[in-house]
Amino acid sequence: PITVHAASLVAKVDVSSQTMTVILLEVIYLWPVSTARKGKYTPRGSYSPKSLPRYHKSSLYNNALVPYSIFFRGDLVAHGTNQTLRLGRPAFARCMRLPTSNAAVLFSLVKKHGFKNTHIVLQN
Repeated sequence: PITVHAASLVAKVDVSSQTMTVILLEVIYLWPVSTARKGKYTPRGSYSPKSLPRYHKSSLYNNALVPYSIFFRGDLVAHGTNQTLRLGRPAFARCMRLPTSNAAVLFSLVKKHGFKNTHIVLQN
């Protein structure tokens, strides 16, 4: 289990409400996200980031650009999207998508606070 300290950066994703709450001592952001659509699954749990490619191209989806990627469990990733009409409801395969501008903010926060002090929590 990951121990969350008071100075930790926490990105808590509520799959039921399709929202991400970003916490750094207190709630600093609340954003809409999209997770897995019907027939797909976004794993639940608590994770630390593993890598931060700024301009990643998906090897699974025709080299689609996934900006501000935060990989945290194998190929599971939080990243930006310009397809904002579907945010706030399940719409994708496994990842969590958020507006590119919000993904950029989260990406910079993770870089600033480091992998060990960042926790991505996925819950219902």
